[in-house]
Amino acid sequence: MHKNTRKRAAAVATGAALALIAGGVAYGYWTTGGSGTGSASTGTVGDVTVNATSTAVTGLYPGGPAQGISGNFDNPNSGSVYIAKVNVAVSAGFSKQADATKPACTAADFNIVQPGAVDAQVPAGTAQGSWTGATIQLVNGAANQDNCKGVTVPLTFTVVN
Repeated sequence: MHKNTRKRAAAVATGAALALIAGGVAYGYWTTGGSGTGSASTGTVGDVTVNATSTAVTGLYPGGPAQGISGNFDNPNSGSVYIAKVNVAVSAGFSKQADATKPACTAADFNIVQPGAVDAQVPAGTAQGSWTGATIQLVNGAANQDNCKGVTVPLTFTVVN
């Protein structure tokens, strides 16, 4: 029986050694490094439309009182946009001369006072936000201004940021 005990002890020792070896493999690991790349993108913004909403300016005459112009915005974007201010001007190239013997009616015949700062986020949608404080006046020029009678003065409104 002594021989069987040795065989048994050798078998147990061999089994224990194999268990330790197998257990060591189970707990072993490799270390490594790595890197990668990715990206993000921003959206785009469409232009807002600047509207005049004040009562139509009518009845201007040389040296008469300035009349107010105000408005709001149509913002087609899905989110709000920032607007610092609006600039008002007589459209470039405006010139009317019904009577060739008299000077043409041009942008120089009108004085425009710019509106105050908007300085606001304008929400998405139509008729949003507001701007106020602009005025237009037909100046009392030294020359004949008959060509300014009955004209419609085209105005442009531009967002300034």
